[in-house]
Amino acid sequence: MSWAPTILRRAAWARRSPLLRTPAVRVQPTGAAPAAAPPATAGGQPTLRDWIGVLAMAVGLFMAIMDVQIVTSSLTQIQGGLSASADEISWVQTAYLIADVVMVPLTGTLSRLLSTRVLFVTATLGFTAASGLCATATSLGQMIVYRAIQGFCGGAITPSVFPVVYTRFRGPPLTTLMVLISVILNLSSTLGPTIGGFLTDTLSWHWLFLVNIVPGIAVAAVIWGCIDIDKPDLSLLRYFDVIGLVLMATFLGCLEYALEEGPRWDWLDDTTIRAAVVVSATASVLFFWRVLSYRQPIVDLRAFTNRNFALGSFFTFLVGTGMYSTTYLIPLFLAQVRGFSALQIGETVFVAGIAQMAMSPFSTQIARRIDLRVMLAIGLSLFAFSMYLTAGLTNQASFPELLVPQAVRGIALMFCYLPANMIALGSIPADKLKNASGLYGLTRDLGGAIALASVGTIMNNRMQFHWNRLIEDINLARPAVQNFLDTQTSRLDSLIPGDASHAAVTLLGNLVHREALVLTYNDLLLLIGGFFVFGVMMIPLVRRPRSVLTSGGH
Repeated sequence: MSWAPTILRRAAWARRSPLLRTPAVRVQPTGAAPAAAPPATAGGQPTLRDWIGVLAMAVGLFMAIMDVQIVTSSLTQIQGGLSASADEISWVQTAYLIADVVMVPLTGTLSRLLSTRVLFVTATLGFTAASGLCATATSLGQMIVYRAIQGFCGGAITPSVFPVVYTRFRGPPLTTLMVLISVILNLSSTLGPTIGGFLTDTLSWHWLFLVNIVPGIAVAAVIWGCIDIDKPDLSLLRYFDVIGLVLMATFLGCLEYALEEGPRWDWLDDTTIRAAVVVSATASVLFFWRVLSYRQPIVDLRAFTNRNFALGSFFTFLVGTGMYSTTYLIPLFLAQVRGFSALQIGETVFVAGIAQMAMSPFSTQIARRIDLRVMLAIGLSLFAFSMYLTAGLTNQASFPELLVPQAVRGIALMFCYLPANMIALGSIPADKLKNASGLYGLTRDLGGAIALASVGTIMNNRMQFHWNRLIEDINLARPAVQNFLDTQTSRLDSLIPGDASHAAVTLLGNLVHREALVLTYNDLLLLIGGFFVFGVMMIPLVRRPRSVLTSGGH
C-alpha cells in the first residue's frame, strides 16, 4: 500500500526524535480536534509563507499586550475627555483585563471550532474595530464597553500564536521565534506606558487607539493568506458547553474584578468586592465540577497532569508576577519619589528593554547548548539578584543607580521566558497544544493580576508601618528635629509670612512620607526577589525537557 512506507518512515523518525515519543498515527476520540497538520515542506523547514505569517502574528501579539498598559500614563487626559471621576477612570484598564482573562482559556475550544486562522483573523479585526470605537468614545460607559470588546478580542490573539509556532517550526528557527516572542512579551509591557505618554503628549489620547487600525488590518490580511494549519470542526457545536462557559466567565471575571479593585476599596470591607469574591468562589467550584464531569469541557484541565506543563505554567506565573509588578513599581517610584516626567521614566525603564534585545542572539545559542532547567535557574537567580540590587533605592536614585539593576532584570527575563515556555509546551502533543496554550497564557495573566493586587495591598500596609516607625523618631525634643524646623521656618518666613512654622512642619511631614515610600518600595522588591528564589528551589522537580531546539525537522 502507498501509505505504508510513509508510516514506517514517520515511526522511525519518532523513535529517533527526542521531541515525539508518541506514535505517528493515532485514532482521534469522538469530538476531539484533529491533530495539527504537518509542515508544508518535505524536509520540515518552514517556508517563506510560514515566516511571513508568524511575524505578522507577532505584530498582533505586540499590539494586544501593549494595549493592556498603553493607557496607564494617560488616564488623567482620558478622564478629562470622558468627564469621569478619579475612581471611575481605572475601569478603562480594568474592563480590558477582565475580558482578556475570560477569553484566554477559551481560545483552545474556539480555535478547534473555527480553526486557528479564522479565530486569529476575527480576533484581530475585532480588536482593530474596538480600537477605533475607543477613539470615538464620549462617555465612560461607552469606553468601558469598547475596552471590554478590545480585551476580549486581544485575549484570543496571544494563545493562538504558540500552536502555529510549534506546528511549523523546529530546531534553530523555533529558537529564533521563541526569543522574538519573549522580547515582544517583555517590551510590549515595558513600552506601553512610554508610547502611550508620547502619543498623548504629541497628539491626543485618541491616538492610543487609532494607532492600532492600520497595523491591525494589515495583520489580518497577511494571516488570512499565510496561516492555514488546521480546519474548522463544527461538530464541536453539538456538545458545546454553554453552562461551563458561563461559569468560567463568572469565575474569572469576578476574580479579576476583585483583584483589580480590591486594593482601592479595602478588600472585603467593601460590599461589592465581598460579593465578587463570594460569586467567584461559588462559580469556581461549579466550574471545576463541570469541566471534570462533562464529556466535552469548555477547557480541558487534564493538561496539568503533565508535570512539566504544570511546573512550566508555575514558572510563567512567577515570571508574570515579576514582569508586571516591576513594570508597575519602578515607574511609580520614579514618579512619586523622584518626580520624573513620563519621558524620563520611559528613558529609565527602557534600559531593561535594551538589555533584552542585546541578549536575544546569545539566549538562542545558550538554549541550544545547555539544559533548559539550568538556563531557567540562571534566569530566576538573576532576576532575584536584580531585585536585591534595586532594593537599595534611596531618595536620590535615578538613571545611573538603576542602570545595572535594570539591565540585569532585562537579561534575567530573556533567560526565564524561553525555557519556561519550552518546558511547559514542548512536550504537549500537537492535538492538545491549543488548549494547553490557552491555559499557559492564563497563568501568566493571572500572575500579573495577582501581583498587582498584592503589591497595592502590601504597599499600603508597609507604608503605614514605616510611617509609624519613622514618626516615632520625629520628636521636637531632639536637637536635629528642632534645628531642621528652625532653619526651614527662617527660610520660609519671607515667602509665607505668619505661616512659616506650619509650612516647616508640613515640609517635615513630606520628607517622612518620602522616606517611608522609599523603604516600602525596597521591601516590595525584596519580597519579589524572594519569590524568585523559591522558584529556583522548584527547578529540581522538572523532568529533563525534550529538546525542540536541536531537531532539524518534523
